[in-house]
Amino acid sequence: MRVVMRGGRQRQSGAWAWRLAAWLLALSWAAMLRGQDGGQLTRVKDVTAIEGIRDNQLVGYGLVVGLHGTGDSQQTVFPEQTLVSALERLGVTVPQTGMLSVNNMQVKNMAAVFVIATLPPFSQPGEKIDVTVSSAGDARSLEGGILLMTPLYGPGGQIFAQAEGSLVLGGYMVASGGNRQQMNDTTTARIPNGGIVERTAAFNLSQMRAINILLNNADFHTAERMAMAINRALGADRAHAMDSRRVEIAVLPHEDITALLDKVESVPIEVYPRARVVVDERTGTVVIGGQVRLQPVTILHGGLEVNVISTVEVSQPNPMSTGTTKVVRQTAVQAQDKPVNEINLKEGATVQDLVRELQRTGAGAQDVISILQAMKAAGALEADLEVL
Repeated sequence: MRVVMRGGRQRQSGAWAWRLAAWLLALSWAAMLRGQDGGQLTRVKDVTAIEGIRDNQLVGYGLVVGLHGTGDSQQTVFPEQTLVSALERLGVTVPQTGMLSVNNMQVKNMAAVFVIATLPPFSQPGEKIDVTVSSAGDARSLEGGILLMTPLYGPGGQIFAQAEGSLVLGGYMVASGGNRQQMNDTTTARIPNGGIVERTAAFNLSQMRAINILLNNADFHTAERMAMAINRALGADRAHAMDSRRVEIAVLPHEDITALLDKVESVPIEVYPRARVVVDERTGTVVIGGQVRLQPVTILHGGLEVNVISTVEVSQPNPMSTGTTKVVRQTAVQAQDKPVNEINLKEGATVQDLVRELQRTGAGAQDVISILQAMKAAGALEADLEVL
């Protein structure tokens, strides 16, 4: 009997040991995902960029043809000049006078446009890229248009790509008899794979003696932790935080830089984003980050509404009198002081509590912006307030 009980206790202690091990493993995974001191775990490649490896912006000026009478009007001069230049390159001479002269050309089926594109790093000649076309004149719609071959220039004035093709719009416009119905923008379009790379933006990885990793959001703590994580992954003290944004990694002689970058970009690190509140006063949009903390505060918010009402009255004289008819403007001023709304945020209040109280008081977007600015000035909002 004692043997059975001993075996039962052994089985029970073994089950508890397995449960304890599983519980500790779950805690370790939770700590790894959340970070040991409040950080968020992510990869290096998701929050950084490599110095020198970047996109290049391209721009060009071209001509869209084949429109349904929705192109530029004759008041826009440069489409005619562009058409004359294009015809001359094709061997067609346009006379300066006469019925077929430049001044009598109809350009309503074409439009002058600017063409922009982004050249990815390490792009090679022959690769295709997407381009965006936007009207430069007073064209009403680019629907049904075709972009003629347009060179795309880089910052140095060199041609890096050529663009051509049929336009794809995200909207439409229908007009008839003075009535018009429009959906979305019809003067901007895209050409998927409409650009062909002609020249590459030279960047030689083999000449790099050091790799600089740039954080998207500058932070000394994140930069130091990233350097430590990279050193653990590489097994050597090769990464050093130079400032709040840049971490420098030494490159060994004859080292494969592509393999090194692959290993560095896949390293998991803890990031510590700054608490931030973004306010857009033009649209009344307020975005509050999850790291924002509030201090105990009492908010009293009210408003004074003033209405100036102006009415026009006609003063008519009596019959057979010598008076004249005059227009008299009557002005009345009405002032209304709205009741003060009180909001109390106690110790440990969260952003959700603030939003809930603001909704309860019926505060509008501009009221919320004013309250947030006042809370920041009073020291009750522990976050960076950014006003767009």
